[in-house]
Amino acid sequence: MATNVDSIADSMSVAPASVIKGEWSLPGDKSIAHRAAILCGLAHGESTLRGYPKSEDCLNTLQAVQRLGAEVEVGEVITVRGVGGRYRAAAGALNLGNSGTGLRLLTGVLAGHAHTNELTGDASLRSRPMARIRDPLEQMGATIELLGDGGTAPIRVTGGGLRGIDYDMPMASAQVKSAVLLAGLFAEGATTVMEPYPTRDHTERLLGRMGCPVRVEGHRVSLVGQGAPLKSQSLAIPGDFSSAAFWITIAAATPDAELRLRGVGLNPRRVALMDILRRMGAKIDVRCTDDGWESVGDIHVRGGTLKGTDTGGAEIPNVIDELPLVAVAGALAEGKTTIRDAAELRVKETDRLDAMATNLTAVGVAVEVFEDGMCVQGGASIAGGVAVDSFGDHRIAMAMAVLALRGSSPLTINNVACVDTSYPEFWTDLEHATGKA
Repeated sequence: MATNVDSIADSMSVAPASVIKGEWSLPGDKSIAHRAAILCGLAHGESTLRGYPKSEDCLNTLQAVQRLGAEVEVGEVITVRGVGGRYRAAAGALNLGNSGTGLRLLTGVLAGHAHTNELTGDASLRSRPMARIRDPLEQMGATIELLGDGGTAPIRVTGGGLRGIDYDMPMASAQVKSAVLLAGLFAEGATTVMEPYPTRDHTERLLGRMGCPVRVEGHRVSLVGQGAPLKSQSLAIPGDFSSAAFWITIAAATPDAELRLRGVGLNPRRVALMDILRRMGAKIDVRCTDDGWESVGDIHVRGGTLKGTDTGGAEIPNVIDELPLVAVAGALAEGKTTIRDAAELRVKETDRLDAMATNLTAVGVAVEVFEDGMCVQGGASIAGGVAVDSFGDHRIAMAMAVLALRGSSPLTINNVACVDTSYPEFWTDLEHATGKA
């Protein structure tokens, strides 16, 4: 079988593709999966999770929930028998691997428990800032010790006796918002978070479905701690938009490409990438349904010629994970594409601004880097025959892999094992999209 990808130890060589087409479904949404595992683990009774992704990140969260007392059975359908309201203390540190979502959300939950737990992760996770969750959780009454250098994990959390607070967030972060709201489940009185910009709202939606209403008034999000445990659920996790984004981007930027992706999560606070690509001239059609919890639908992309655009401000929180792909689209477009107000990219799995700038420069794309973004000059031929690096970041690895499909010759991407943390099916899907599978 001819392939578009050749594996060499921890590297992949990706060849250009003349055809990008296909129709398939994506793995389940990781952001939703982490929240579902944690909240179903707290619930009373048995929950089932269909479409739960098998990425390392999500499996680490399931394992942590299990060590906190929930009963978990892993199969095609995940079964979680919840603890009925309170987790027990874990024996030993909970290792969340590369998952910032799992670590930050569980820290919020455990802040409401009257025992001590320690949470840690891999080297990348232990380099990310955690004072952003420590500060509000300590205002609520928990003790949060950041055991790493410079305010990083491991985290030791001693909880219990929380009181609700009004918290004005200094940054737009769904993880910080969720950590505070989840601590608020166990607090006395109301807990309110004020966001500078609206961020993804999977936590609020799932809490409402499970019996804890969340009140949203503009940028204010509030809940009142519940005495009764959350209700168990049977959940179908929609396809992951962040995974779909790689294929949407490369198809939109490739003349004559045609792609259909089925059953993708279309939460309005997750799909800003499609708005940006449409501004650039992309032809993207969506058929959406809403079951009262999460919007789901099919995406149809037809390729063409893109033109550069600008993005920043309120749009950034809802495209934060896909900004490396905005840079890829900019490299393949006519004119300049500018990203601003995205300093948050510097504290992800790696400094994504510098990583993308380094890699784009290596393949012949002109890039100017700012403290909070970058400007990408499109129109250059994408050079092959060189090697780039993921810097241990799964999204950088995958962004460069799809860009390689438009190169002049094969591109080698080093340090690609990190892709398994979020999207282990990626290389198979790449061959599917290029007609090689």
